[in-house]
Amino acid sequence: MTRRVLPYRVPTDDVVVAEPWCLVVEEGEVALPEALPDWDYQMDLRLRRTVRIDVERVRRQSGLPADAPLLLSTVWTATGSNLSGPAQHVRLAAGGDDTAEFDILLRGTGLGGLLLLDTALVLAERRSNARPSSPRRAGSILWSDRVELRLQGDAPQFPMAVIDFARTSFPENAAWHLQISGGLEHATMGALLLLVNEQNTVTATALQNAARPRPIDRVVLSAVYADAARTMIEHALTHDDFVEDADFPDGSLGATLLSLFDQLFPGQSITDVRLRHRQSPALFASDLQAAVKIFEVP
Repeated sequence: MTRRVLPYRVPTDDVVVAEPWCLVVEEGEVALPEALPDWDYQMDLRLRRTVRIDVERVRRQSGLPADAPLLLSTVWTATGSNLSGPAQHVRLAAGGDDTAEFDILLRGTGLGGLLLLDTALVLAERRSNARPSSPRRAGSILWSDRVELRLQGDAPQFPMAVIDFARTSFPENAAWHLQISGGLEHATMGALLLLVNEQNTVTATALQNAARPRPIDRVVLSAVYADAARTMIEHALTHDDFVEDADFPDGSLGATLLSLFDQLFPGQSITDVRLRHRQSPALFASDLQAAVKIFEVP
């Protein structure tokens, strides 16, 4: 195990007692799991945590004066969306012990992949007359920890928006439309958007219930996933640079499409599938139905 060595004094780890993160659900609070298998982009996350700090020892062991301002802050990062941001920060008391209560709400539309929760105790303001061995810059980290939560699920894993198709150029009676924009090098989260027609209540309700789908919802979600997979693969096959040895950046549309292709057509070459799509689109459609296991109930 490696330990980061900082160019200034920091307190011992026992000056901070951080309770585990809890996930707030309808029934109350549960310990944050390692993964949420039923998560989808319609599901917001509410998280809570209590952190206790011996503020006096923090300052003394760090060589800070009694009035040095301290801040406890949590920042979130989502690898699937390449987004991050501040969740909550608490300014600590002047002395003695202090308790920070974190209660944060993260919108599902900005998440995806691996959710990282970084909590850090930092110096809140720059100190111009600090000792050489003590922290002096604002943001100097005195203590930190990281918790990871993997977000995964059977629902389509890209951003969604529910709109009225009658106000758009899309067919008024269509149930959904997968919008793909940008090149294969673009970030997946910025390139894909599933638009759902709010007038089609069956589809809109199924996607809202994706975390806990009813039997009818599972059928609709299977159809949406199959159609989205077809659209994505057909889009990929139109690009000549979509090949097995392509080196697309992590989190890019190209990397996502390669991963989807390998999942749906294991052991098959992109050249063979592209040729089959061009010469026999009807057979290709049937192959894709089989690959996505449409309407199969897990």
